[in-house]
Formats: sequence, structure tokens, C-alpha cells
Amino acid sequence: MKPDQFTQKRHFIITLGKLLHMFGATSYRLENHLKNVAQFLEIPASFVITPTALTFVLWHQEDQTDYNYIVRVPPGDINLGALSRTNELVDQLASGDRTLNEAIVRLEEIANMPPPYSKVLTFFAFGASSGAFALLMKTSWHDVLWSTLLGLIVYLIVLWSENSSRVNNMLEPLSAIVAALIGSYISLYDPAINVPMCILSSIIVFIPGLSLTTGLSELAERNLMSGTAKIMDASMCMFKLFFGGLLGMTIAQQIWGKVDIVHSMPIADETSWLAVFILAVSLVIVFKARPKHAFWGILSGFIAYGTSIWAAEYIGIALGAFAGAFAIGIYSNLFAIYLKAPATIVMLQGLVVLVPGSKVYIGLTSIVTGNQILQSQQIGSQTFLIFMSLVAGLIFANVALPPRHSL
Repeated sequence: MKPDQFTQKRHFIITLGKLLHMFGATSYRLENHLKNVAQFLEIPASFVITPTALTFVLWHQEDQTDYNYIVRVPPGDINLGALSRTNELVDQLASGDRTLNEAIVRLEEIANMPPPYSKVLTFFAFGASSGAFALLMKTSWHDVLWSTLLGLIVYLIVLWSENSSRVNNMLEPLSAIVAALIGSYISLYDPAINVPMCILSSIIVFIPGLSLTTGLSELAERNLMSGTAKIMDASMCMFKLFFGGLLGMTIAQQIWGKVDIVHSMPIADETSWLAVFILAVSLVIVFKARPKHAFWGILSGFIAYGTSIWAAEYIGIALGAFAGAFAIGIYSNLFAIYLKAPATIVMLQGLVVLVPGSKVYIGLTSIVTGNQILQSQQIGSQTFLIFMSLVAGLIFANVALPPRHSL
């Protein structure tokens, strides 16, 4: 291997790893993917991927020298469209449709691409996801309406944070505080709303249920450093959101008086399917999925919800989550086989519909305030079992139908 060839390959592998991490690839999948790419390029390599640091060790066989590259990175944000394009690029390189030089240039193009959806569309997606979650939790139409409005306001804070590092550092608690203040004020004119539920619905995009699930999955894959780091990061995010909501309601109580938790007449069960559809469509936009994968992502939400609800009638809610995760695992692996795209694209959207993170938030609120946002028994044990069921379902699915692609 000529030195310039090795340098090119090393540059491609390192750039690929940094970009895939930035686009939200999970650590154990990213490590496996980079190993496959390095093997194809005939470079012995080893990788250690964590949410905040990347370590590459590449071996030059001719001069018997190893090259180490270590970089500190911020945790990646989910960008399913960029993840898909990067995976396509690797396939094109492997099939000979692109040269290594062309692949390196294409990586830079993908990194600099603008978001696939406009800010206006994302604005409405934030509001729709908040309203859809309230609808999925079967609260009341009052809660659905005001949750949608609060979700729109939260996105305005997100836009603000993109231009201010100080706001970005306190984005989650600030969003919860603002949602709590406005929700409490709304209750003065519409006492029929469940304020804590509206707060939860408005910040549902920040609830780290997905991060907790992927962290546990990485622990199950024996990726201990990354799994532990993700669980701790998700836990801190949850506590920041909870603290922000609690602080906002306390301030509002001092200004406008105590807000009572109202359990309104629940919405009919049939509306759940409408909620799943709206939530799945919103996730396509929020996760920046490509339009050609939108249908499959929406279908993933229906499979996850439908399977879990059907199974819950026979084996309970927690094991119903296992059935839903198992179905999503099988479906995402089939998606990867036949559409030649990362299984993560549809898996993430299905897992979010199973909403385990919201139950943690509800449990924290019940413990600290002594009030229940929703009338639910044994929510703490249910939460733990749901998380374990989700992880087990994904593991069993990979055993039943092994994934053909490392991403």
C-alpha cells in the first residue's frame, strides 16, 4: 500500500466515524460499521466510540506503524437523512461506483447539507408531536389543544438556542420553566386542563426515553463505557426537565395561586390511532428522515403501537412493550435487507412511539409532589419493566433475524 493511499483511507475512516457519530449513530453499531469499512479497505483497525470521545487506532502494515487519533466531540443529534446518505456512500464505495477521492468529497457535501425540512415545517412538527402525545395519553381535548400551543412555543426557544450558547446550555430546563409558567397561566382561564400533562407533552421531544433505551441496549451489547455514559446523560436530562417543570409551577403558584391537577374525561380509545399517525409524521420531520423513507417510518410507529396494544391484552403492559420492540426489531432488519438502508431509520421512530421516558417523568412527579398526573398504578415498576422489555425485544429480534447491515 502506498503511503498516500493509506493516508486517504485513514482520512476517510476518521471523517466517516466523526460524521456518523454527529448524525446520531449508536456507539456499538458505529464501531461495528467502522470495523467493516476498515476491513473492506484492508486496514487493520480498532475503535472505541463513546458519546463524547472517539478513538481510532489504524495500523499501517508495510511500515509496521500504528496511527492513533483521539478527538473529543459533543453528543450527536439524530439526523436520519444524513445517516442514510452516508450509508449509501459506503455501499457505493464498496461496489466500485465511487472512488475513494469521490467518497471523501461526498462526505463533506453530506456534512454541509442544509436541513431537509424548513424551519416553518419543523415548527408545526413540534406542535403536532406535543398534541399527538397528549392525544396518545388519552387525556382531554383541552390538553391536546394547549399542549400543541406549548409545543410551538418550545420550538421558538429551540430556535433561540441555535443562536445563543448560553440558552443552549440551559435549553431543557428553560423550556420546561416556560411551559410550566404559560400552562399555569392558561389554567386561570381554562381550569379543565391538566397542567403537568400539558408541560410533559410540550417537552416530549426532550424526554430521553430513546437515549435510556439505547444506553441499556449498549450495556446489553457489553459496550459498557458508552452505555453507562448515555444512561447518565439521559438521567441528567430527565432531572433537568423535571426540575424546570417543578420550578416553573412553583413560581406560577406564587404569582397566580395553586394549580390543581384535573383528571378530565378521557378521549375515546379510537383516537389513539390518529395520535400515532400524527406523532409518526412529526417524527419524520423532527428526526430529519428522507422523504423516500417517510412511509416506512410512519408504518414503524403503527407496528410498534399496534403490536404492543394487542400483546398487552394477553400478557400485560410491560411484556406488551417486549412484543412491540420485537416486532420493530424484525421490521427494521427487513427494512435494511430489502431497502438497503440503515435499520436505525425506522427502529428509532417505532421506539419513540412506545414512550417509556414519559413514564419516568410521571413517576418523578408523583414521588415529589404526591400527585398523579395520570391515574396509573405501580408506575415505577412498570417503567423499569418496560425498559427491560424494550431491550430484550430488540435483542431477541436480532437473534431471530440477524441484521445484514452494521448500521
